[in-house]
Amino acid sequence: MDMSPFEILMLVCFGMAWPFSIYKSYTTWQVGSKSLVFLVALFIGYISGVLHKIFYLYDPVIFLYMLNGTMVGIDIALYIRNRMYQVKKSAEEAARRSGAGGAGTGGLS
Repeated sequence: MDMSPFEILMLVCFGMAWPFSIYKSYTTWQVGSKSLVFLVALFIGYISGVLHKIFYLYDPVIFLYMLNGTMVGIDIALYIRNRMYQVKKSAEEAARRSGAGGAGTGGLS
């Protein structure tokens, strides 16, 4: 089995970004400028890489695809968690504002 050093380098370079992204998603509870569509596209790409390795050219590089795919999957899960948190927080703030706005008007509209 002849592994491509360029494929390995590509996967290592891409993979180096995910721990930082996961950490930021985990600690900030915000989605920021992340795109769920982009994350899912990357996840599908890594799954495709794994499937290619299984069906056409099995070599140890499959583990890099699996590692990167796992990290993207974690980031997707954190995105969903953070987005749900933000929606809940926004709904609570809106309820607070609407409740506070009606109480202090003294019946005047």
